[in-house]
Amino acid sequence: MARVLSDKPATKDPAASDGQASGSWREGFFRIVPAFDSLRTYSRRSLFLDTMAGLTVATVAVPQAMAYALAAGLKPEYGLYTAIVMTAVGALFDSSKQLINGPTNAISIAVLSALVAFPEADRVQLAVVLALLVGAVQLLITLLRLGDLNRYISHAVIVGFTLGAAVLIVLDQLKNLFGLPKIVTADEHFVFRFWHTISHIDQTHFPTLMVGLGTVAIALTLGFINRRLRFPLPALLIAVMGTAAIVWAFGLKELGVDVVGKIPAELPAFEVPKLDWAHVRALAGSSLAIALLGLLEAISMAKAIAAQTGQKLDINQQCLSEGLANLTGSLFHCYPGSGSLTRSTINQQAGAQTQWSGVISAGAVALIVVLFARFAYYIPRSGLAGILMVAAWRLVDKQQLAYHLKTTRSDAWIVCLTAIAAVAISVEFCILIGVFLSFLFYVPRAARIHMTELVLAPERVVRERITSDPQCGRIRIFSLEGEFFFGAAPELEDHFDRIAALTREGIRVVVLRVKRARNPDPVCLAVLERFIERMDKLGATVLLCGIRPDFMRIIEAGGLVRRLGPERVFTFQETGAVWSSTLEAIRFAYEVLKGDVCAICPRYAESLEGKEGWYYMI
Repeated sequence: MARVLSDKPATKDPAASDGQASGSWREGFFRIVPAFDSLRTYSRRSLFLDTMAGLTVATVAVPQAMAYALAAGLKPEYGLYTAIVMTAVGALFDSSKQLINGPTNAISIAVLSALVAFPEADRVQLAVVLALLVGAVQLLITLLRLGDLNRYISHAVIVGFTLGAAVLIVLDQLKNLFGLPKIVTADEHFVFRFWHTISHIDQTHFPTLMVGLGTVAIALTLGFINRRLRFPLPALLIAVMGTAAIVWAFGLKELGVDVVGKIPAELPAFEVPKLDWAHVRALAGSSLAIALLGLLEAISMAKAIAAQTGQKLDINQQCLSEGLANLTGSLFHCYPGSGSLTRSTINQQAGAQTQWSGVISAGAVALIVVLFARFAYYIPRSGLAGILMVAAWRLVDKQQLAYHLKTTRSDAWIVCLTAIAAVAISVEFCILIGVFLSFLFYVPRAARIHMTELVLAPERVVRERITSDPQCGRIRIFSLEGEFFFGAAPELEDHFDRIAALTREGIRVVVLRVKRARNPDPVCLAVLERFIERMDKLGATVLLCGIRPDFMRIIEAGGLVRRLGPERVFTFQETGAVWSSTLEAIRFAYEVLKGDVCAICPRYAESLEGKEGWYYMI
């Protein structure tokens, strides 16, 4: 059959167009909610492994969540609510397949520091508002695609923060471990509260202390058995429930052992947080610090897991999951949380395959709350204090701490000052202090511009000058390397002053090789332009060589090429002759000299013979 040709434009098939739109919508949905994307390749084995990992995480999450809520100055149930809502929402949107969100010891102690100045009666409401603000900040970071900026913050800040947070957890929980009466107000600083605790140590309630130490002993013993026998016993859950059974069986509550009390056997209800502008202003700084800390904690943990599993992370998606988890949590009486180091590690080691292990873990915690909350009445506060102290000990990475203290002096200072700031000033603001210190130590190093002198050697090479090389009295060649930004301007001026002083020795041409000069800004370019004008007045010619395309675009836009003259600018050529632009600049320099060369110049005799063939040894 003959093919009929038509002049009419082809029209799209509506069905095909709808299919493409539908496919595009699905791909967008799967990209935003990675947990549903994993269902496309889900198997029975994945379901089994995710279920086992989720249940294992839940046995750890219950006692941890209760302890962390107490560390934040809240009732235990709010930790459980956070372990349900934040864990489920975070898992659905996580880029990492094994990261577990929820209450963490570092964030909890930061929340306590942020709320400690407010009356105890208002702290639950303010903790929920804080979660809302933290989620909003993290979502703003996501929208601006600033999540990956965490790589510019020194890891020493996190090491110092964890050290300071661990110390604060111990200081804050000593009163619960020793069973001391409330001898100070809750809004006093940690250091003063610790001092009052020590000064009243003679009032220790020994049954309470023995229960707390017994909880620690059981947890450590079961942990040792787990490591030796490789059997996944829920050590923390057994330790807490075991001591609760002892308190109930021996009537220790009547002897003065403080217990958690009644925990509502109900799931968190939906409620929009009540916003008060005065509270929002008061919490704004803390919310920013906690939001950054939460992202650093979650992204660092996600990267550590990805390094072992080989999965590819989307950092912006990870920021989105943290923001949505905190924002949604604020609607269900949750306080701020982040990625948990302990529970994420357990989740990975238990064989979790996808994000659904986190959803299963959240569901298991919810089931435990509904069915067994009434059995938590006799859980001793000293037992949870002991669990928190064990967690504080594990929070500090001893190897990383020793590594940062021994490697460089700047890292050691950042670790120590950040940790001291956490204890002495404020745990949430110590992150901002640490970030400021990391920039303070880094910027002077980044503002270094190295200048190396090159020479024409008798061996027919152009190489770095050594002390035994005679100095040319006509041409001097310098290579500049570093970041050409405003912070480096003073050092660049010092280099140019030393070069300008050479004109007194008869120097007529200065060749500046700027191949390794990066990211020029107007300040450094103005310094360079002033130097060129100064040298022109002194009767010396400045040549620029090794200029890369990005550098060339900037100096052209700034008018430097026009003022200098295109013949004095030699661009870097991506050819086999790596040093071609520098060689061209040197040849031009000899043309400027017009035979006025030094007696020591290796080209003096060769120029008479018409020889050529210079190359570089750098």
